Amino acid sequence: MKKLFALLLTAAVLQACSQNDNTTEGQETTETVAEANAYGASFEEQNVLSAGQLQQAVSGNDSIQATVAAEIVESCQSKGCWMDVKLEDGSTMKVTFRDYGFFLPVEDLSGKTAVFTGIAKHEVISVDDQRHFAEDAGKTAEEIAAITEPREELRFVADGVKLK
Repeated sequence: MKKLFALLLTAAVLQACSQNDNTTEGQETTETVAEANAYGASFEEQNVLSAGQLQQAVSGNDSIQATVAAEIVESCQSKGCWMDVKLEDGSTMKVTFRDYGFFLPVEDLSGKTAVFTGIAKHEVISVDDQRHFAEDAGKTAEEIAAITEPREELRFVADGVKLK
């Protein structure tokens, strides 16, 4: 009796393991593709601001919660821990990720569009932090040494990012 039970249990396990899901090899569902391009906390793309609209919305405020769409100019080539996005006036805004909770691919993301949600605020960036970011971006030693003064800029701490 024990042998029959063990044989039936083994057959049931083998049958369950050989079950095929409904997707075929090499074919991805829309949900899988969407998840592959999303990093950090999930969010709905509602009330999305352009970079120019964000600049207007944050002026006169210490910080604002927003969802923004912008073109990536540069990204961290070391760990994928930040990206610079293009602002309407031609400058850039550094986007970092809350508590280093997630990272983007280290491939060159310039030219891609990112939609991200989180908090925008004006900050003074120390010389050390500017040099660190320049090093991550692969700048030369001369370019890094040329950074000698703190700089105030618009920054964004993202909770989630979707690459388009």
